[in-house]
Amino acid sequence: MNMKAIGAAIALAMTSAPAMAQQQFVSIGTGGVTGVYYPTGGAICRMMAKTRSEHGIRCAVESTGGSVYNVNAVRSGELEFGVAQSDVQFKAVHGEGSLAEQGPNPDLRSVFSIHPEPFTVVARADAGITNFEDLKGKRVNVGNPGSGQRDTMEVLMGALGWTMDDFSLVSELQAAEQSQALCDNNIDAMVYTVGHPSGSIQEATTACDSVLVNVSGPTVDQLVAEHPYYRLATIPGGMYRGTDSDVQTFGVGATLVTSASVPDDVVYALVKAVFSDLDQFRGLHPAFANLDPKEMANDGLSAPLHPGAEKYFREAGLIE
Repeated sequence: MNMKAIGAAIALAMTSAPAMAQQQFVSIGTGGVTGVYYPTGGAICRMMAKTRSEHGIRCAVESTGGSVYNVNAVRSGELEFGVAQSDVQFKAVHGEGSLAEQGPNPDLRSVFSIHPEPFTVVARADAGITNFEDLKGKRVNVGNPGSGQRDTMEVLMGALGWTMDDFSLVSELQAAEQSQALCDNNIDAMVYTVGHPSGSIQEATTACDSVLVNVSGPTVDQLVAEHPYYRLATIPGGMYRGTDSDVQTFGVGATLVTSASVPDDVVYALVKAVFSDLDQFRGLHPAFANLDPKEMANDGLSAPLHPGAEKYFREAGLIE
């Protein structure tokens, strides 16, 4: 073959290469290393690594500030994928609440939903807190700006007509720091929107005497009735030391999001890697134990499905 023919063959091979060949590396934004988002990203990348011979994509996990950070980083192109609470996904799509300043994001795309995430309040046993209303006048960690728990906390406070002035002290510690602050008696209570069992909450309940607090009542019932991304939730008694009875609260779901600009082949490869061996994925974290593939393909997804995810779900019969 002469040089001209070789050049033509190379050009043809390059133009016919699949879209994913242009994107050999993807990053998944998660949350703090003690939460469930970080191991969730790790589990997805592990499934991707297992099937890398099929798609050639390398997957990396990034610890980030959480849901709000992740949807903004996906929007800017800093990240290809991000884990985000279902309510944060909704607000990003519509440009509401904590994401109003950025305006609606027409390019945000859903990939799939993951585990349920109850809004969880943990208090020192000596602080006299049994219900959310008892937080008034106490020292409370409300979560760092950009985190999902801070977002949910502000929504609940707004519904109750509370401001930060209703607490004697407000801290904005990240999730990884708040358990130690609780046990060091620097705060009376902490909030966390997280899948269970959570390493961070196990830390708080084993390192010192602390209890999980009910978040229930007419205000919570109204929030759940008015917003499709919220649901009532129960944290089973006995899961954590010091809390023997079931705890009533409400919550959201963890979802995986991406951008319309991420190639279909890349998203398809990621979804296929997870769903084609969902039993192994379920075994990678206790919060995944009860994952249902149909729910993962349909529930809590406010953004349009990415075409790559939609293609896999149709092939698998998970969506109509």
